[in-house]
Amino acid sequence: MSLGFFQSTLGKKSVVAVTGAVLLGFLVGHVAGNLKIFLPDPEPGVSDIDVYAEFLRSMGEPMLPHGGALWTFRLILIVALVLHVVFVVQLSLVNRAVRPDRYERQHQVRGTFAAKWMMLSGVLVLGFVVFHLLHFTTGTIDPANFEHGRVYANVYAAFVRWPLVVLYAVAMGMVSLHLYHGAWSMFQTLGLDSPGRNRALRWFATIISVALFVGFVVVPISVAVGALDAPSESVGQTETGGE
Repeated sequence: MSLGFFQSTLGKKSVVAVTGAVLLGFLVGHVAGNLKIFLPDPEPGVSDIDVYAEFLRSMGEPMLPHGGALWTFRLILIVALVLHVVFVVQLSLVNRAVRPDRYERQHQVRGTFAAKWMMLSGVLVLGFVVFHLLHFTTGTIDPANFEHGRVYANVYAAFVRWPLVVLYAVAMGMVSLHLYHGAWSMFQTLGLDSPGRNRALRWFATIISVALFVGFVVVPISVAVGALDAPSESVGQTETGGE
């Protein structure tokens, strides 16, 4: 595949579609891991989600160093995210350059709400990703209350605070909005759409975006309303945060 292909509009859309599929796969895996917070403790004082988090850090040992496989996946996701953002921006610039202002306004009026706000939602989602990593991965947002490796305690401590619950719910709503249009665009770019399949593909895009939204927000809401128990270890966990 030549470099010229990636310089073409079709090539750029293909990169956006493939990297979007990679990121969608990550979101599905991420929400599945998050929902392990509802499983019973495998042993007293040890949350199932903490066991899962340790598995992610230790998988591949001893062939790989501790955390090696996890960082490999992270690097793949970072590359996919960077390529996704770069090529989306390039496509946006190309579209602006070839469309007269009047046509652009008419096109936006005919577009769906998700399509019209695709760039804005993408920027907001990118900002949220940075915030989320600083909050739950590095503990930079709230270092005094961050306990490395204790996912359950960090999640519980964060979401006993309603402002964070609202922030994450709004952010996940934006992610779902972006995902809905992105999934549908991916089907079109990869040539999977057809008159006979379009209805089913639209339903899939709707279902996956709504399911991911519910799967992500059910955790903070469950903590906030008291449906999840406080961590059984360490003093002051009901007032601390991180993931």
